[in-house]
Amino acid sequence: MADRDREMGVELGELSDKLDGYDYPASSDELVEEYGDYEIEYPNGSERFEEVIGPLSETYESADDVRQSILNMADSDAVGRQRYSDRGGTEQSSPDDDPDQASF
Repeated sequence: MADRDREMGVELGELSDKLDGYDYPASSDELVEEYGDYEIEYPNGSERFEEVIGPLSETYESADDVRQSILNMADSDAVGRQRYSDRGGTEQSSPDDDPDQASF
C-alpha cells in the first residue's frame, strides 16, 4: 500500500502500524484478541477490527494479508458506490456501432 494507513476509503490509522509490528503467521483469533477494539474508519462510518476479522478463521502470513482481508470484508456501504470509476465511461464503441460514423 502506498499509504499504509488508508486504502480505497478504508482508514486503519494506528492499527496499520500495529499490524506491521506483529509477529506472523497469526490467526484471526490472535489478532482479534490483540487489536479487536481498534476502529476501522470508512467514509460512511466505522467498524471495530473484531467485527471485520472476527468472523473469519484465517491464518495470515503478513500485515498485507490482513489489510487485504479487511478490504475484502469491509461493508460495501462503507466504501462508497460499487463499480464506480472516475476513469470515464465503461462502454466501448467501435465504428460498426454507429452506421453514420465514417471510418478513415
